Amino acid sequence: MNTKNNEDSNNLQEIKIQTDLDFDEDSYDIMSSLSQQVNEQLDGTNSNEWNQNEYPYYDTNDEFEEEGVKKKRHLGLKIFGGFFSCLILFACFLVFTKPGNHLVTKILANYISDSVQKASAPAVTTKAATTDNTETKEFEEDRNYAWNTRNPVGRQEDYVTNVLLIGIEEIGNARNTDTMMIASVNTKTRSIHLTSLMRDSYVMVPGWKETKLNAAYAHGDIELLRDTIEENYKIHLDGYASVNFEDFENVVDILGGVEIQLGAKEAHYLNTTNYISNKAYRNVKEGINLLNGNQALGYCRVRKVPTYDGVNNDFGRTLRQRRVLDAIFQEYKDQNIIKLFQTTDTCLSYITTNLTTAQIETLLNAVVDYRISQINMKSLPIDGAYESPKVYNGTTWPIVLDWDANILDLYQTIYGDTPEEAQVNLSTIHTSIRY
Repeated sequence: MNTKNNEDSNNLQEIKIQTDLDFDEDSYDIMSSLSQQVNEQLDGTNSNEWNQNEYPYYDTNDEFEEEGVKKKRHLGLKIFGGFFSCLILFACFLVFTKPGNHLVTKILANYISDSVQKASAPAVTTKAATTDNTETKEFEEDRNYAWNTRNPVGRQEDYVTNVLLIGIEEIGNARNTDTMMIASVNTKTRSIHLTSLMRDSYVMVPGWKETKLNAAYAHGDIELLRDTIEENYKIHLDGYASVNFEDFENVVDILGGVEIQLGAKEAHYLNTTNYISNKAYRNVKEGINLLNGNQALGYCRVRKVPTYDGVNNDFGRTLRQRRVLDAIFQEYKDQNIIKLFQTTDTCLSYITTNLTTAQIETLLNAVVDYRISQINMKSLPIDGAYESPKVYNGTTWPIVLDWDANILDLYQTIYGDTPEEAQVNLSTIHTSIRY
């Protein structure tokens, strides 16, 4: 009998939870708090309620056995309560502390990096390719090497990350960029800006000639487009992300369509031209429409008729593109959590980028740490700082920018400069760049 009592006593030893996780002095000591609260809940496990003197052992006493079951159930409830408290406190750690937030963004960054299509590696890089064509961490870094080790051309600041976003039109053997935007994350002003660049902007294409901006990609792929934007707009681009038009249609269809308001002229134009490539979908109307992917793509490409609120030409087209992006965002965020994960996984597979996992994580941390929740949208050129002649140096209907005026406005927008600071920074760039 004494042996049995000793076994019972040994089996009911006090349960304690300890941790040696340490964070920096600015972080909450969540795990220590968690340990303390759980231990407090479990105190008394070896108290008098289980003292063998109070409850002597009887081999055949049913009443005692029933009491023992109750005690074990009570202990089980305590353990469950402690475990549940652990989950709640850990969730609070993830949501409300900087180390917790960074843990989440690290996981999310790896998920995004694994889901997107990776840009082709530079031709000089072969050392990290493996026999099964998988990419190692070293290879991922090398993919970005050629982009980030070149001599900077435009303005570069530690507190601003500029990512070039492009939509690629592939018809036959032609590859043009109908959509070009710069997404800028500024940790100083705690803001995100999305700046549309007009495809008809008249620019100097390095090593080629002066022509419209959308021709650069066709003649030299993403690197020539990057160089063209940097040298003309005087900003540094940290990376890019692209999607082709077919995949854009798929994204909209996965979301169940997007709500877009059309004017009478827009609806008539879309129904009577090949901008909506599938004739069965040429049935849009004036007013609010739920556009599917094929219809939304056609809408994004229109420029020969004004928007419902009177914006025409390439300005109207870029406005339509921003409106569709906003509608996509609204549809995306309104999905339930299960559908959201499915949609995210599918949509990411349509995106090609050269951003590394570390860069993605840095961007996510910036958004989380500074509580950035709003995207500001605009387009270049700005009002009063361009001309649109019928023919200019042999090019029809280009948009000829007043470059200094537009760059000064761009610096104030994405870098948060005052007008005076923008002028000083532009003068510095003009002095340092060698053409």
